[in-house]
Amino acid sequence: MRTMKTFGVMFFAGGLTLAYLFSFPLSTWAQDYPTRPVTLYCSYVAGATTDITARALASRAEKLLGVPVMVENKPGGNSTVCAALLAAKKPDGYTLAAMANGVVDQMPLLYKIPYDPFNSFTQIMQYSRWIGGVCVLSESPIKTIQEFITYAKAHPGMTYGSPGMYSQQHLAVHMFGECKGLQIKHVPYKGGAEAITAFLGKHTDFIAGSGSHIPYVKQGAFRMLVIYNATKRDPNFPAIPILSEIGCEDYPADGIMVAAPKGLPDPIRKKLHDVFKKVADAPEFQKVLEQVNMPYDYKDGVELEKEARVKYEWFKAFYKKMGLLKQN
Repeated sequence: MRTMKTFGVMFFAGGLTLAYLFSFPLSTWAQDYPTRPVTLYCSYVAGATTDITARALASRAEKLLGVPVMVENKPGGNSTVCAALLAAKKPDGYTLAAMANGVVDQMPLLYKIPYDPFNSFTQIMQYSRWIGGVCVLSESPIKTIQEFITYAKAHPGMTYGSPGMYSQQHLAVHMFGECKGLQIKHVPYKGGAEAITAFLGKHTDFIAGSGSHIPYVKQGAFRMLVIYNATKRDPNFPAIPILSEIGCEDYPADGIMVAAPKGLPDPIRKKLHDVFKKVADAPEFQKVLEQVNMPYDYKDGVELEKEARVKYEWFKAFYKKMGLLKQN
Protein backbone atom coordinates (compact mmCIF):
# COMPACT_ATOMS: atom_id res chain seq x y z
CA MET A 1 0.00 0.00 0.00
CA ARG A 2 2.81 2.33 0.89
CA THR A 3 4.46 1.59 -2.42
CA MET A 4 1.24 2.48 -4.25
CA LYS A 5 0.94 5.74 -2.30
CA THR A 6 4.53 6.59 -3.03
CA PHE A 7 3.97 5.83 -6.71
CA GLY A 8 0.84 8.00 -6.69
CA VAL A 9 2.71 10.93 -5.18
CA MET A 10 5.53 10.53 -7.67
CA PHE A 11 3.05 10.28 -10.55
CA PHE A 12 1.22 13.42 -9.36
CA ALA A 13 4.49 15.31 -8.94
CA GLY A 14 5.66 14.13 -12.34
CA GLY A 15 2.40 15.30 -13.86
CA LEU A 16 2.86 18.73 -12.33
CA THR A 17 6.40 18.84 -13.65
CA LEU A 18 5.25 17.95 -17.15
CA ALA A 19 2.43 20.48 -16.97
CA TYR A 20 4.96 23.09 -15.88
CA LEU A 21 7.33 22.19 -18.66
CA PHE A 22 4.61 22.36 -21.28
CA SER A 23 3.31 25.70 -20.00
CA PHE A 24 6.75 27.24 -19.69
CA PRO A 25 8.43 26.93 -23.11
CA LEU A 26 6.59 29.62 -25.08
CA SER A 27 7.76 32.51 -22.91
CA THR A 28 11.22 30.97 -22.54
CA TRP A 29 11.57 30.42 -26.28
CA ALA A 30 10.56 34.02 -26.92
CA GLN A 31 13.18 35.26 -24.44
CA ASP A 32 15.92 33.00 -25.74
CA TYR A 33 14.96 33.13 -29.43
CA PRO A 34 16.93 33.25 -31.59
CA THR A 35 19.90 31.14 -30.56
CA ARG A 36 21.15 30.37 -34.08
CA PRO A 37 21.09 31.96 -37.55
CA VAL A 38 17.75 32.77 -39.19
CA THR A 39 17.15 32.10 -42.88
CA LEU A 40 15.04 34.56 -44.86
CA TYR A 41 13.94 33.18 -48.22
CA CYS A 42 13.47 35.72 -50.99
CA SER A 43 10.89 34.80 -53.61
CA TYR A 44 12.69 36.51 -56.50
CA VAL A 45 16.15 36.44 -58.08
CA ALA A 46 19.18 38.37 -56.88
CA GLY A 47 19.00 42.01 -57.95
CA ALA A 48 15.19 42.15 -58.04
CA THR A 49 13.44 44.74 -55.91
CA THR A 50 12.28 42.09 -53.44
CA ASP A 51 15.86 40.86 -53.12
CA ILE A 52 17.24 44.37 -52.61
CA THR A 53 14.71 45.21 -49.91
CA ALA A 54 14.89 41.77 -48.26
CA ARG A 55 18.66 42.03 -47.91
CA ALA A 56 18.37 45.54 -46.47
CA LEU A 57 15.76 44.27 -44.02
CA ALA A 58 17.87 41.25 -43.04
CA SER A 59 21.13 43.16 -42.55
CA ARG A 60 19.46 45.54 -40.12
CA ALA A 61 17.28 42.96 -38.38
CA GLU A 62 20.23 40.75 -37.47
CA LYS A 63 21.69 43.58 -35.38
CA LEU A 64 18.53 43.60 -33.29
CA LEU A 65 18.13 39.81 -33.15
CA GLY A 66 21.79 39.22 -32.33
CA VAL A 67 22.25 36.41 -34.88
CA PRO A 68 22.94 36.35 -38.64
CA VAL A 69 19.88 36.63 -40.90
CA MET A 70 20.86 34.95 -44.16
CA VAL A 71 18.94 35.64 -47.37
CA GLU A 72 18.45 32.74 -49.78
CA ASN A 73 16.86 33.34 -53.20
CA LYS A 74 14.06 30.89 -54.04
CA PRO A 75 12.55 32.29 -57.26
CA GLY A 76 9.93 30.83 -59.55
CA GLY A 77 6.19 30.62 -60.07
CA ASN A 78 5.48 34.17 -58.93
CA SER A 79 6.64 33.40 -55.39
CA THR A 80 4.84 30.02 -55.23
CA VAL A 81 8.11 28.05 -55.26
CA CYS A 82 9.29 30.04 -52.25
CA ALA A 83 5.89 29.73 -50.56
CA ALA A 84 5.85 25.95 -50.97
CA LEU A 85 9.35 25.64 -49.47
CA LEU A 86 8.38 27.85 -46.54
CA ALA A 87 5.14 25.97 -45.86
CA ALA A 88 7.10 22.71 -45.45
CA LYS A 89 9.42 24.11 -42.75
CA LYS A 90 9.06 23.93 -38.97
CA PRO A 91 7.28 26.93 -37.41
CA ASP A 92 10.17 27.70 -35.09
CA GLY A 93 11.13 31.16 -36.34
CA TYR A 94 14.33 30.04 -38.04
CA THR A 95 12.94 29.96 -41.58
CA LEU A 96 11.06 33.01 -42.85
CA ALA A 97 10.33 34.47 -46.27
CA ALA A 98 9.97 37.83 -47.96
CA MET A 99 7.46 37.17 -50.72
CA ALA A 100 4.49 38.55 -52.58
CA ASN A 101 1.13 38.60 -50.81
CA GLY A 102 -0.20 37.08 -54.02
CA VAL A 103 0.92 33.62 -52.88
CA VAL A 104 -2.19 33.71 -50.69
CA ASP A 105 -4.80 35.76 -52.54
CA GLN A 106 -3.87 35.39 -56.23
CA MET A 107 -1.61 32.52 -57.25
CA PRO A 108 -3.85 29.72 -55.86
CA LEU A 109 -6.44 30.85 -58.40
CA LEU A 110 -3.98 30.48 -61.27
CA TYR A 111 -1.73 27.55 -60.36
CA LYS A 112 -2.04 24.14 -58.78
CA ILE A 113 -0.04 24.76 -55.64
CA PRO A 114 1.29 22.33 -53.00
CA TYR A 115 0.14 24.41 -50.03
CA ASP A 116 -3.06 25.74 -48.49
CA PRO A 117 -3.07 29.53 -48.98
CA PHE A 118 -5.02 30.26 -45.80
CA ASN A 119 -3.61 27.53 -43.55
CA SER A 120 0.09 27.33 -44.41
CA PHE A 121 1.51 30.67 -43.26
CA THR A 122 1.83 33.02 -40.35
CA GLN A 123 1.78 36.46 -41.94
CA ILE A 124 4.02 38.68 -39.83
CA MET A 125 3.89 42.03 -41.62
CA GLN A 126 3.94 43.83 -44.96
CA TYR A 127 6.53 46.54 -45.49
CA SER A 128 6.03 47.71 -49.07
CA ARG A 129 4.26 47.21 -52.40
CA TRP A 130 5.22 47.37 -56.04
CA ILE A 131 4.56 50.20 -58.47
CA GLY A 132 5.31 49.40 -62.11
CA GLY A 133 5.80 51.22 -65.37
CA VAL A 134 5.94 50.61 -69.11
CA CYS A 135 9.40 51.58 -70.39
CA VAL A 136 11.18 51.83 -73.72
CA LEU A 137 14.88 52.38 -74.21
CA SER A 138 15.93 56.02 -74.14
CA GLU A 139 17.16 55.73 -77.73
CA SER A 140 13.61 54.98 -78.87
CA PRO A 141 11.84 57.70 -80.87
CA ILE A 142 8.74 57.05 -78.74
CA LYS A 143 8.36 59.89 -76.23
CA THR A 144 4.86 59.48 -74.78
CA ILE A 145 2.33 56.76 -74.07
CA GLN A 146 0.12 58.02 -76.89
CA GLU A 147 3.03 57.71 -79.33
CA PHE A 148 3.61 54.20 -78.00
CA ILE A 149 -0.02 53.24 -78.64
CA THR A 150 0.17 54.58 -82.19
CA TYR A 151 3.44 52.75 -82.85
CA ALA A 152 2.21 49.46 -81.31
CA LYS A 153 -0.91 49.51 -83.48
CA ALA A 154 1.25 49.99 -86.56
CA HIS A 155 3.68 47.24 -85.45
CA PRO A 156 1.63 44.33 -84.03
CA GLY A 157 3.52 41.66 -82.13
CA MET A 158 5.76 43.89 -79.99
CA THR A 159 7.22 41.90 -77.09
CA TYR A 160 7.59 42.84 -73.44
CA GLY A 161 9.30 41.20 -70.50
CA SER A 162 7.97 40.94 -66.96
CA PRO A 163 9.03 39.27 -63.68
CA GLY A 164 6.84 36.27 -64.44
CA MET A 165 3.69 34.74 -65.88
CA TYR A 166 0.58 36.20 -64.21
CA SER A 167 2.67 38.65 -62.21
CA GLN A 168 0.94 41.93 -61.54
CA GLN A 169 3.22 43.55 -64.12
CA HIS A 170 2.25 41.00 -66.77
CA LEU A 171 -1.47 41.42 -66.10
CA ALA A 172 -1.37 45.22 -65.80
CA VAL A 173 0.25 45.51 -69.24
CA HIS A 174 -2.05 42.81 -70.60
CA MET A 175 -5.02 44.89 -69.44
CA PHE A 176 -3.47 48.00 -70.99
CA GLY A 177 -3.04 46.16 -74.31
CA GLU A 178 -6.62 44.92 -74.22
CA CYS A 179 -7.86 48.39 -73.36
CA LYS A 180 -6.12 50.00 -76.34
CA GLY A 181 -6.55 47.12 -78.79
CA LEU A 182 -2.85 46.32 -79.04
CA GLN A 183 -1.38 43.01 -80.21
CA ILE A 184 1.55 42.59 -77.82
CA LYS A 185 3.36 39.44 -76.70
CA HIS A 186 4.41 38.64 -73.16
CA VAL A 187 7.83 37.14 -72.36
CA PRO A 188 7.99 35.96 -68.71
CA TYR A 189 11.22 35.87 -66.70
CA LYS A 190 12.09 34.69 -63.18
CA GLY A 191 12.30 38.24 -61.87
CA GLY A 192 12.60 41.90 -62.70
CA ALA A 193 16.40 41.77 -62.94
CA GLU A 194 16.32 39.07 -65.65
CA ALA A 195 13.65 40.99 -67.55
CA ILE A 196 15.87 44.09 -67.48
CA THR A 197 18.92 42.16 -68.72
CA ALA A 198 16.92 40.84 -71.67
CA PHE A 199 15.54 44.30 -72.41
CA LEU A 200 19.00 45.90 -72.32
CA GLY A 201 20.09 43.21 -74.77
CA LYS A 202 17.14 44.18 -76.99
CA HIS A 203 15.58 40.74 -76.75
CA THR A 204 12.26 42.45 -75.99
CA ASP A 205 10.77 45.65 -77.37
CA PHE A 206 9.70 47.17 -74.07
CA ILE A 207 9.47 46.20 -70.42
CA ALA A 208 6.84 45.87 -67.72
CA GLY A 209 8.93 47.29 -64.92
CA SER A 210 8.48 46.06 -61.35
CA GLY A 211 10.57 48.64 -59.50
CA SER A 212 14.08 47.54 -60.42
CA HIS A 213 13.62 49.57 -63.61
CA ILE A 214 13.63 52.84 -61.67
CA PRO A 215 17.45 53.28 -61.41
CA TYR A 216 17.62 52.89 -65.19
CA VAL A 217 14.94 55.53 -65.62
CA LYS A 218 16.81 57.89 -63.31
CA GLN A 219 20.08 57.21 -65.15
CA GLY A 220 18.42 57.99 -68.47
CA ALA A 221 18.75 54.49 -69.94
CA PHE A 222 14.97 53.85 -69.91
CA ARG A 223 12.09 56.16 -70.72
CA MET A 224 9.00 55.45 -68.62
CA LEU A 225 5.74 56.15 -70.44
CA VAL A 226 2.94 55.15 -68.07
CA ILE A 227 2.70 53.97 -64.47
CA TYR A 228 0.47 51.11 -63.31
CA ASN A 229 -0.46 49.57 -59.94
CA ALA A 230 -1.10 53.10 -58.71
CA THR A 231 -4.13 55.20 -57.84
CA LYS A 232 -2.38 58.54 -58.27
CA ARG A 233 0.67 59.96 -60.00
CA ASP A 234 4.06 59.26 -58.52
CA PRO A 235 5.48 62.46 -56.99
CA ASN A 236 8.92 61.35 -58.19
CA PHE A 237 7.61 61.29 -61.78
CA PRO A 238 4.78 63.84 -61.82
CA ALA A 239 4.73 64.15 -65.63
CA ILE A 240 4.01 60.45 -66.22
CA PRO A 241 0.33 59.43 -66.32
CA ILE A 242 -1.20 56.41 -64.61
CA LEU A 243 -3.35 53.86 -66.43
CA SER A 244 -6.67 55.26 -65.25
CA GLU A 245 -5.77 58.64 -66.77
CA ILE A 246 -5.59 57.12 -70.23
CA GLY A 247 -8.91 55.36 -69.83
CA CYS A 248 -7.74 51.89 -68.75
CA GLU A 249 -8.55 49.72 -65.74
CA ASP A 250 -5.54 49.09 -63.53
CA TYR A 251 -4.41 45.94 -61.77
CA PRO A 252 -4.25 46.26 -57.94
CA ALA A 253 -0.80 46.56 -56.45
CA ASP A 254 0.69 43.54 -54.70
CA GLY A 255 2.60 43.88 -51.45
CA ILE A 256 5.71 42.24 -49.99
CA MET A 257 5.21 40.45 -46.71
CA VAL A 258 7.44 38.71 -44.22
CA ALA A 259 5.91 35.35 -43.34
CA ALA A 260 6.65 32.15 -41.44
CA PRO A 261 5.17 28.65 -41.56
CA LYS A 262 1.77 28.26 -39.91
CA GLY A 263 1.92 27.56 -36.19
CA LEU A 264 4.65 30.03 -35.28
CA PRO A 265 4.38 30.60 -31.51
CA ASP A 266 2.80 33.97 -30.85
CA PRO A 267 5.63 35.31 -28.64
CA ILE A 268 8.12 34.62 -31.44
CA ARG A 269 5.77 36.11 -34.02
CA LYS A 270 5.48 39.26 -31.92
CA LYS A 271 9.24 39.49 -31.44
CA LEU A 272 9.86 39.16 -35.20
CA HIS A 273 7.10 41.65 -35.99
CA ASP A 274 8.54 44.22 -33.60
CA VAL A 275 12.06 43.78 -34.96
CA PHE A 276 11.06 44.01 -38.63
CA LYS A 277 8.69 46.91 -37.92
CA LYS A 278 11.48 48.83 -36.20
CA VAL A 279 13.78 48.21 -39.15
CA ALA A 280 11.12 49.17 -41.71
CA ASP A 281 10.26 52.39 -39.84
CA ALA A 282 13.87 53.57 -39.89
CA PRO A 283 14.87 56.28 -42.41
CA GLU A 284 17.81 54.15 -43.58
CA PHE A 285 15.51 51.36 -44.75
CA GLN A 286 12.96 53.70 -46.25
CA LYS A 287 15.75 55.27 -48.28
CA VAL A 288 16.37 51.83 -49.80
CA LEU A 289 12.67 51.62 -50.70
CA GLU A 290 12.85 55.07 -52.28
CA GLN A 291 15.81 54.05 -54.42
CA VAL A 292 13.71 51.34 -56.10
CA ASN A 293 10.56 53.49 -56.06
CA MET A 294 8.69 51.30 -53.63
CA PRO A 295 6.49 53.08 -51.07
CA TYR A 296 6.57 52.18 -47.42
CA ASP A 297 3.24 50.44 -46.85
CA TYR A 298 3.00 48.76 -43.45
CA LYS A 299 0.28 46.27 -42.51
CA ASP A 300 0.35 43.88 -39.59
CA GLY A 301 -0.43 40.18 -39.81
CA VAL A 302 -4.04 40.48 -38.64
CA GLU A 303 -4.80 43.10 -41.29
CA LEU A 304 -3.07 41.04 -43.97
CA GLU A 305 -5.05 37.91 -43.15
CA LYS A 306 -8.37 39.78 -43.27
CA GLU A 307 -7.43 41.57 -46.49
CA ALA A 308 -6.29 38.34 -48.15
CA ARG A 309 -9.74 36.78 -48.04
CA VAL A 310 -11.38 39.89 -49.49
CA LYS A 311 -8.79 40.17 -52.26
CA TYR A 312 -9.08 36.45 -53.00
CA GLU A 313 -12.74 36.91 -53.92
CA TRP A 314 -11.96 40.00 -56.02
CA PHE A 315 -9.24 38.19 -57.97
CA LYS A 316 -11.44 35.14 -58.37
CA ALA A 317 -14.06 37.25 -60.16
CA PHE A 318 -11.39 39.09 -62.16
CA TYR A 319 -9.59 35.96 -63.36
CA LYS A 320 -12.88 34.35 -64.27
CA LYS A 321 -13.73 37.37 -66.41
CA MET A 322 -10.27 37.24 -68.02
CA GLY A 323 -10.57 33.50 -68.68
CA LEU A 324 -7.54 32.79 -66.52
CA LEU A 325 -9.14 31.03 -63.58
CA LYS A 326 -7.49 27.72 -62.75
CA GLN A 327 -9.52 24.70 -63.79
CA ASN A 328 -9.87 22.18 -60.97
